[in-house]
Order: sequence, then structure tokens, then C-alpha cells
Amino acid sequence: MHGVKRLRLTPQAAETKRLKELSKIESYLAIEQDVLSRKRVKDYSDEALGRTTRLLDLNPEFYTIWNYRRTILLSLFPSLSPEDITSHLISDLRLTTSYLLVHPKVYWIWNHRKWCLESVPHGPGESQKWREDFWKGELKLIEKMLEADARNFHAWDYRRYVLSSLPLARPKTEELKYTQTKIEANFSNFSAWHCRTKVLSAIWAERNATPEEVKKAKDKEFELVTQALWTDPGDQSGWLYHRWLVGQEPPLDTLRREIRNIQDLHEAEPESKWCVNALAHYTLLLARHPSTGEDEAMRLRGEAKRLFTILEKVDPHRRARHRDMAAQCT
Repeated sequence: MHGVKRLRLTPQAAETKRLKELSKIESYLAIEQDVLSRKRVKDYSDEALGRTTRLLDLNPEFYTIWNYRRTILLSLFPSLSPEDITSHLISDLRLTTSYLLVHPKVYWIWNHRKWCLESVPHGPGESQKWREDFWKGELKLIEKMLEADARNFHAWDYRRYVLSSLPLARPKTEELKYTQTKIEANFSNFSAWHCRTKVLSAIWAERNATPEEVKKAKDKEFELVTQALWTDPGDQSGWLYHRWLVGQEPPLDTLRREIRNIQDLHEAEPESKWCVNALAHYTLLLARHPSTGEDEAMRLRGEAKRLFTILEKVDPHRRARHRDMAAQCT
């Protein structure tokens, strides 16, 4: 780190440090060899389960060991009562919780949690109660993790999984409010915007919404995303959501309105590549709209070509793509 004086180790201290690190490596390799040997001979004992815990404590990204651990548990379950199976699963949920606090973006940990939840015994009584409590606990865990890192897409993906698995479905309008809270706290939260597209689509499908109802709902969403675009026109998240709202076959009045709004933003932020990119894309959409006459379409294609030429300068990393797009505007 800058400004922090680096301490020099004496030769003796450096050697001590080296030997300590070497000892850790040797210890890890010994545990790894032991566990992999047990896996090869199909050792599915409680002792083998404990050894996988030791290895995963050192390396929770070792997906082969997660697979082996599940195989061990599945071999043990037939001889256990539902209560004992539940106890094992609770232990593994606690184990993965401790790992996620340090490694919140490791797929294999999240996958093992899913497996645990899906393995809770079915049936009446205590096991069913545990099953319901598990899912509620998962939702609370996800909310805490998103408080720590609101843009962790692993947590957002897992949240959708949990919500779809709750014994009692949570109203989708509540999830819509949740995503808005996260978005308003940070407009660059791409995962929250993405989740919002899924929730809105599900609501419209569930209600069998008419095109007019969808358009009305989208108009409200345009108000939200416009705040994001004006707040930080250089952030991609809001622009992607805006493009999703516009769609590939937008109503003519919506398309013209959004082009005018973005033109206003372009005047204020002429160097915003995402602003110019959106204008070029929507101008082409307008040129291809069935109600657009040929003369107007030709003029719009010329304007789109001009915008892609501007993009070659403000977005040089994608110069070749913008040049190709400009060539297609003729």
C-alpha cells in the first residue's frame, strides 16, 4: 500500500516464515491426498465426511470434494431417521454459511445449499416444519448478504431460486418494491435491474396483462430508469434496462418520446457513449417501424450512421463494431 513503510525481515525471520508456509502446504496436500484416496475406494463413512470438512475448511472451492460429500451423505441417509437427516442438513447449511461470509461468490457453496434444502425429508410433523423454516431462513440470509454487497449476482440468482421455492409464495409486488429499494440506493446495481425485468415479466404473465396494461406499467418504469440515466449516464446498468423496456417492437409514441428524452441528455452529456449508442439504436428502430415512410426512414438511417460515426470516436474500443453498424445504415 502507498504510504505504508514496508518492514524488512531478517534472514532468520524470513526462513521461519518460509518453513511455516511450507508446513501449511504439506499439511494441506496430506489432507487432500487422504480425502481423494477415500473417494477412490468409495469410503462413505462418518469419518470420511469429517475429513471432507477439514479439506473444505482449507479450500471451499474444491468442487470435487463437494460432490464427494453429497455422495457420502446420500449413502448415510437410508439408515437415519428424518430427524437425523435434518440434523445433518442443518449442519451443512451452517457450514456453508460460514464459507459464504468469506467466499460469497463461489458457485459450489451456493449449489450445496440448494442441494441441502432440496434434500430435507418430506412429510408431516417436525421435518415439514423444518422444511418451511429452512426456506424462510434462506431469505433472511440472502437479505443480509445483499446488505453487505448489493451487487452480488450469485446472491441475486439464489434469491430468485429461494422465492420460487417458498412453501407459501411471496407476493411478486413485494419483490418489486425490494428491487426498487436496492436500485434507488445504487443506480448501478445491474443485478437489481435484471431481477426487476424477471419480476415484471412474471407479474404481467400472471395477470395476463393486455398490451395497453404493459405499456402503462412500462411508462412508470421509464420514469425510474430516467432518473438513473441522468444521475450517471456513464453507467451501463440503466441503459440495458432502458433497452429492455423499449423492446424490439415498441409503440411509436413511446419510441419517439424516449428518443427526444435521450437527445436532451445527449446535449448535456455529449461524450456519453451509452447515450449515443442508445440514440443510434432507437433511431434505427424508428427507421424500421412499419408506420415510418421511406423518405423519413432514409433520413433516419442517415442520422443513425452519423451517430455510429461519433461512437467510433467516443468508444474507440468498439470502433470496428460501430464502423460495421454504420455501414449497415445505408
